[in-house]
Amino acid sequence: MENRDRSIGLSGLHALAGALAAATVVGIFVVAPAEKTMGEAQRIVYVHVAVAWFSLAACLGMSATAIGYLATRNLAWDHGSRAAAEVGWLAASLTLVTGSLWARAAWNTWWTWDPRLTTVFLLWAIYAGCLLVRSGVDEPHRAARLGAVLAVVALVDLPMVFLATRWFRGIHPAAPAMAPVMRAVLALSVCGLGMVLVLLLVHRQAQLGLAHRLESLELEIDDGDAGCGLCGRLAGSRLVCRASGDAPPPARAEARSPRGDG
Repeated sequence: MENRDRSIGLSGLHALAGALAAATVVGIFVVAPAEKTMGEAQRIVYVHVAVAWFSLAACLGMSATAIGYLATRNLAWDHGSRAAAEVGWLAASLTLVTGSLWARAAWNTWWTWDPRLTTVFLLWAIYAGCLLVRSGVDEPHRAARLGAVLAVVALVDLPMVFLATRWFRGIHPAAPAMAPVMRAVLALSVCGLGMVLVLLLVHRQAQLGLAHRLESLELEIDDGDAGCGLCGRLAGSRLVCRASGDAPPPARAEARSPRGDG
C-alpha cells in the first residue's frame, strides 16, 4: 500500500511538472512580448535565470546533505549529495551555455571574465571536480568523504555568486527592468524548469539508493552468510546460499527397503 501511494504521488508530480513545463514553453514563446532592444534573443533569459537559480539551490542541497553524511556516516545522505551534485552540474552547464548565447546577442562576445560569470564558472568547476573525484574512488565511504569536502568548499562560492554584481564592477546586469508580464513568465519558467530538475534529482537519489542496496545484497551472497539478508531468505526458500568455491551439498539418497520374495 505504501509503495502504491508513493507511485501515485510521483505520478501526480510528473503530471504537474509536465503541465508546468508546457505552460513555460507557451509563456516564453507566445505570451511574453519581444524586448525592444534585444528582440527575440531576450527570451533566452527565461531559461537562463531558471537554471541559474536551480544550480545555486542544488549547491546548497549538496552541501547540506554532505554535512549530514559527515555527521552520521550514513550513505543515504551521500546519495542525496551526489544526486544534487550531478543535477547541479547539469544546471550550471546550462547556465553557462545560455549565458554565452545571451552575451553574444547583448555584448557581441561569447565570454568575458565578468565577476558574475567567473564565480558561476567556479561553481561549475567545483561540481565537475566533485563528480570526477567520486568516479575515481571505488570505496563508497571514501568517495563520500572526498565529495563532502568539496561540497562544503562550494558553500564559499555561493555568496560570491549572489553578491558579485554588488561587490565588483562588471557588465552583468544585477536586476534588469522587466514588464509585469515578463516577470510573470520568468516566475513560471523558474517553477516549471525547477520542478523538472527536482524530479531528476529525486529519481537519481532513489536510483543510487537501490544500486547501493543491490551491491550490499551481492556482497552478502558472496560472503555466504546464510543467517542474514538475502541469504537468509534464500535459505528459507530451500535455496542454498554458499560462498564461491564451496562444493555443492551432496544429494540425499532415499533408502529403499528390499522387496522380499513371496
